[in-house]
Amino acid sequence: MNKILDLIQTAKQESRKPICAFLYDLEQLRTHVKSRVASLPANTRFFYAIKANSELPILRALAPIVHGFEVASIGEILKVRSISSEIPILFGGPGKSDEELIGALEHNVTLLHLESAHELRRLNELCIERNRVMPILLRVNLRGPLPSATLAMGGRPTQFGIDEAQIKEVIAEAKSMPNVRLEGFHLHSLSNNMNAKEHVALVRHYLERVIEWANEFDLTLSYLNAGGGIGVNYADLNQQFDWDLFVAELKPMLERCLPERMTVLFECGRYQTAFCGYYAAEVLDIKENHGKTYAIVRGGTQHFRLPVSWQHSHPFLVVESERWDYSFPRKQIENVPITVVGQLCTPKDVLASDITVPRLRIGDVILFLYAGAYGWSISHHDFLSHPHPDHLFVD
Repeated sequence: MNKILDLIQTAKQESRKPICAFLYDLEQLRTHVKSRVASLPANTRFFYAIKANSELPILRALAPIVHGFEVASIGEILKVRSISSEIPILFGGPGKSDEELIGALEHNVTLLHLESAHELRRLNELCIERNRVMPILLRVNLRGPLPSATLAMGGRPTQFGIDEAQIKEVIAEAKSMPNVRLEGFHLHSLSNNMNAKEHVALVRHYLERVIEWANEFDLTLSYLNAGGGIGVNYADLNQQFDWDLFVAELKPMLERCLPERMTVLFECGRYQTAFCGYYAAEVLDIKENHGKTYAIVRGGTQHFRLPVSWQHSHPFLVVESERWDYSFPRKQIENVPITVVGQLCTPKDVLASDITVPRLRIGDVILFLYAGAYGWSISHHDFLSHPHPDHLFVD
């Protein structure tokens, strides 16, 4: 954190340009992910879902640590291959074009996650044309019940995976195809689960279903992809997912339940990169309107869409700056609830609502924490054609 604060103060001293930047602590990222990989049981693998943050310095930092990358488009495949020609790739997503399926073959994707019978049939034909055999996992939308989480991709109607009620017919069809090799199943059902015990129980539930299908169809399975779904608590930074409890209960459960020669894959995104990232936005104005106080910052949800997407007040701290370049007095507020908004011409451009701060002045910098995942990567960058933020990688 001190490196990030020093960088902000240096930028304020060197330029009148209002600060707007994503800042990433790569040392913190490596330390966090190394500890997670090292603590997992031997019969598991830890992949990074690059949709959370696909900046190349992030991928380069993680490549020597994780077991591979999970991608969801040909563009993401090309990003991964630009830093490594050999690192394993898992390729998922509910709608893949022929171009993407061919790209998976050409770029040596390790496992292709298929999400419908139609996708399976198209892949088999493309493989026949190229005399290739592709290892696949079938993604299944389980019927549940499943734990509650911020986002649910399974246990209810969604565009993800094959309905569990249809999976037996698809398994039989996959077994009959000469150019696909069914290696296992992909059961990523939810996102941002905060309960470690429930997450172990979820993996156990996945295993029970997979073993049932393996027995019925005489399958020799290599992989269960249990997805990501491990959460980050933006509301209370001191109450995060209990990783130590998770691995302590996961290991004996896998020793009891995991079939021999099967490996469990985890493909976490948010949980790997959220903690290392910050979004810094300088206060351009402070004003009162209809009884509420607004801090208008350089930037907004066109850079950092996560808060409005999840409808929460994103955690932040105030970085005070003594620089003031005007002849008139500097406006400040003390112990007043503020709503932090950006520069967009929409009332939905809100980053945090009704948060009381001890002091805030025009020219200070609001530093949003835990901004390393689903910040820049999911935002509508060019709305209103405001300048893009800087991207600074501290190592």
